[in-house]
Parts: sequence; C-alpha cells; structure tokens
Amino acid sequence: MTNESSTPDPSSESNLTGARPARRIRILIADDHTIFRDGLRRLLDLQADFEIVGEAKDGRETMEMVDRLKPDVLLLDIRMPGIDGLSALQRLSASSTETKVIILTASDDKNEFVQAVKYGCSGIVLKHTATDLLIKSIRKVYEGEIWLDTHTTAAVMRQFAMQSSGAAPTPAYSKQTRERSPLSNREREIVVLVAQGYKNKEIADKMFISEQTVKNHLHNIFDKLGVSDRLELALYAVHNGLYEKPIE
Repeated sequence: MTNESSTPDPSSESNLTGARPARRIRILIADDHTIFRDGLRRLLDLQADFEIVGEAKDGRETMEMVDRLKPDVLLLDIRMPGIDGLSALQRLSASSTETKVIILTASDDKNEFVQAVKYGCSGIVLKHTATDLLIKSIRKVYEGEIWLDTHTTAAVMRQFAMQSSGAAPTPAYSKQTRERSPLSNREREIVVLVAQGYKNKEIADKMFISEQTVKNHLHNIFDKLGVSDRLELALYAVHNGLYEKPIE
C-alpha cells in the first residue's frame, strides 16, 4: 500500500528530455464536470508517459468506454448522474476488465471510501490533492501498487473498525482462526506499519533493515495469518488491536 509522499519520482525524468516512452499509460477520465475533465486532461497530457484515451460523463458511459477502449487506469469520480461511480466500480469489478481504478473524488464520506475499497479500487485520491501526487498515484497503481494516502488509509481503517464494533471479529480476520503460528515482535511491528500505509522501503528505513528483509517478513506474515494482500493484513490489524500500537 502506498502512502502519499513528495519524494521525486524517477519515472518523471523522461519529461525533462521530451522523449516519449515506448509504452504509455492509457488513462480514461470519468467525471460529470466538463471543466474539471478538461483541466485534468491538460495537466496529464504534459506527462510523456501518459495517454488520455477518452472522457466519460456518467457511469453508463464509463462502463461502455472501459469495455471498448480497455484503458490501463480509470480515474473515476464517485458522484455522477445516472449510474454513479460506486455502482460503475461494482459492475466493473464483477467483469473481466484488467483496468485499474483510482477513485478521484471531492467527497469526504468515509463510508464511500470503504465501499470503494470493497469493490476493488486500486487507489483513492482526493481532488484537492497536489497534482504531483495524483501523477505519482497513477504510475504506482499502473505498476500494481495500492495507493491510499495516510489520511485516507487511517479513515478507511477506522471506518472498518467502527462497522465491526460491538461484534466479535469475523472468521475472516479472527486471530484465533487465522493466525497459524505466533507473530514475532518484529513481524507485529511490520503489521502496524503496513496498516498505517507505509511502503516497503519506508518500513525498511524506519526499522533499519533492508527492503528485501521487509519482503521476506511480509511473506512469512501472509503465510502465518492466511491473508493474501496488504489490505487484508491492515484489516487483521484493526480486528486484533494492532493498528493503534505506537511505533517509535
């Protein structure tokens, strides 16, 4: 899971030379505000490795264009007329599309964020986010990472916890049913950092270990807990009281 950072992205170096990369990221923009779509397109068109393949103004048009154009990344607004963004995302997640979806929204509704995560979005970016972070999120999601900034990650995790408060942990994340063998103290520290949105390199720097060591630990953690990805791991942390553990 990626958290927001202003660290320069080496993939932006191609913009300095003006050279077009051999393979550009094909992007579809879906938003019902024409002025916003036009401004966003102009910004993204400045990136040498981006190609805007189309614009959609509602959910129905979005699904049709995803099917026809097969973009690499869809920038999807949640609130659109007719079929809204969440409904479109839900239908797309049930299809065979390989398009990765970034929710690009002005909404601050945490329930909508949770639903978007459940429906399989690859990232959530707020519209007031700095342009360089939006550009970075597109590249990271295209490469297969999950992009949730620190604020959004915390909000989503808290909302999951609130929705499950007052009830016993579900079997999917219960410590008793999922933990095949005890986690070491080092592994528990890594679980907390993953839940807080840190990337492997940032975890490595924070814990003074190599990035490969972090990857090795994560492999062991996934196996011990029976989880398949970082989001499941974050949910495990919420259900087992690890998420709020302070990290020195």
